[in-house]
Amino acid sequence: MTRLAFIGLFLVALVAIVYVAFSAAGGKPASNPLEAHARGELAKLNFATAGDAEPTAPVFAADGTPVTLDAWKGKTVLVNFWATWCSPCEREMPSLGALQKARGSDAFEVVAISVDASEDKDYAVQRLNELGASDISFHIAPPENYEIVYDAGVKGFPTSILYGPDGKEIARLEGDADWASLEAIGFIDAILAKAALAKAG
Repeated sequence: MTRLAFIGLFLVALVAIVYVAFSAAGGKPASNPLEAHARGELAKLNFATAGDAEPTAPVFAADGTPVTLDAWKGKTVLVNFWATWCSPCEREMPSLGALQKARGSDAFEVVAISVDASEDKDYAVQRLNELGASDISFHIAPPENYEIVYDAGVKGFPTSILYGPDGKEIARLEGDADWASLEAIGFIDAILAKAALAKAG
């Protein structure tokens, strides 16, 4: 009995230690397991609006054709709102181009939406290519067609929002990040693996 009592006390003490350590680290576990990826380059990932539907307002292709995000339904998309007059936007664009090259497929695509003025469209196309993002197709939402910006809840630039194949938001990141970092690639891979499992199931 003494040995069993000792083991019991040890287990109780162990549980108490784990509880205290866990409480000190920040309380109860995250309800969304993807929140574990909010570290390093992706420390600013925000899951507060996860589950919200993607906006339905159109953006415009380089030739002026209107397109809605519904065109990417069935694919995981990283929508990046950027502008040529925004230094952090230009700073992160090469990494978005690298992410598209590394992971672009029938299952995933980076969608960059310029918020430049209509008269600056050609320059924005030029800058997208100069910044190493020629694999990303060009889209624009000029000030007179800002509905998608407002509907997506974008408050500043750059803002990147990840939408799942179902058109629902997964997470967003306000500000620039290195989307070619190990943290970012790992995050995208985790999301694609989860989407593949859901599709198979």
